Amino acid sequence: MYLLNHTLWFPNQKNANEDGILAIGGDLSIQRLQLAYESGIFPWFSEGEPIIWWSPDPRMVLFPSEFKVSKSLRRTIAKTTFKITFNEAFEEVITSCAEIRREGQGGTWITSEMKDAYVALHKKGIAQSVEVWEEDKIVGGIYGIKLEKQKVFCGESMFAKKSDASKIGLYFLVEQLKQANYKLIDCQVYTPHLEGLGAREIARDDFLYILNSKR
Repeated sequence: MYLLNHTLWFPNQKNANEDGILAIGGDLSIQRLQLAYESGIFPWFSEGEPIIWWSPDPRMVLFPSEFKVSKSLRRTIAKTTFKITFNEAFEEVITSCAEIRREGQGGTWITSEMKDAYVALHKKGIAQSVEVWEEDKIVGGIYGIKLEKQKVFCGESMFAKKSDASKIGLYFLVEQLKQANYKLIDCQVYTPHLEGLGAREIARDDFLYILNSKR
């Protein structure tokens, strides 16, 4: 495990430990975060901890063509009255992701420091959001990092205040990414929920190959 200072670099991803931890320290500057995501590395830590940088093996990913749309979700999408927007309320989405209660989690990893960093990324057009509205209220959403050159979307978090709201947001995100010929959505680590949506684990080397491939 490496200790980072203010020099803008990361060690080789293969130096991550068996849990996927690659380095600690550094900062959450726009430049470092952009370098991290372009290198297949992401920050994940709790309040009061140093910044922890991860590159897990295997890696959980969702190929857009493999997104599972159940019959019930298709029916919901067909008759939905929700409105879907992109990048209209990023700060509200990330705040909701931080505040939503999740089963088995005692708190949130979206600290105030993380929130400020990703809002700054959004203002630079790097971090993007999907909003699901019911009338004038956001009831679901997703945010993540859009790597335009590498055609990869790095999903960070999603939330739902209404049944299927986050899945509907993901559906429209996947459709947008398909049209733009994106290769995959990086989901980072395994969860049963993500597996149910069609995501699967691949070897880190395979993930990095796709990330760096020009095709």
